[in-house]
Amino acid sequence: MPRFFTNEIDENNIVLTGSDANHIGRSLRMRPGEEVTVCCNGTDYRCTIGSITADTVYLDLAEKHRCAAEPDIEVTLFQAVPKLDKLEYIIQKSVELGVSRIVPVMTRRCISRPDSKDFERKKLPRLNKIAEEAAKQSGRGIVPEVTDMVSLGEALDMMKELDRTVLLYEEEGGCSFNEVGFDSVKTVGVFIGSEGGFDREEAEAAVKTGAKQVWLGRRILRCETAPITALSILMFLTNNM
Repeated sequence: MPRFFTNEIDENNIVLTGSDANHIGRSLRMRPGEEVTVCCNGTDYRCTIGSITADTVYLDLAEKHRCAAEPDIEVTLFQAVPKLDKLEYIIQKSVELGVSRIVPVMTRRCISRPDSKDFERKKLPRLNKIAEEAAKQSGRGIVPEVTDMVSLGEALDMMKELDRTVLLYEEEGGCSFNEVGFDSVKTVGVFIGSEGGFDREEAEAAVKTGAKQVWLGRRILRCETAPITALSILMFLTNNM
């Protein structure tokens, strides 16, 4: 069933306009009586099409329920900026795995170093579009946000608002995921390095701020493999997979 997202909804007057309406009427060639799902803040509204005009689709609500695909924890992925094609892949897969927010972070060993204004103006709209498409494909109830690029210091300040944060770092001193403890945790942060990883000073700053240093075994994973692995483990340990 086609899925569409909105930030607010009137259950007595559900309408889709703009590109969504155009997609329903022209691309999908749907007709009155057919069903679509409208997602708003984690709730799925199953609707039937009442009528269609050139720019508006009018819907009749059939039922609503919390989206079953949404995890019961909110996960923020703090991803040190890799090359753009890798970042696009990471965003797509992390959305499929249930992440709630992706924060690109500029660290010392980032090979790709886009200008912040250029990133915001040219790259960020595409990255958020990738997140939206992945959310539709995977049946999510929200579209996870890809934020503006931030510094490590700004990311650590954001981390302070979360219940638990883990830092993937391959040097000695870390623990395994199942030793961290996620009972009664509602918000989690996951810090992942770029192609060059984190330097020791950055890792120490994150740990000092409260992050738990974890490792994923003796094999060194690529920067696009590490978040997929970490999120899969986290979702499994919190009964969300």
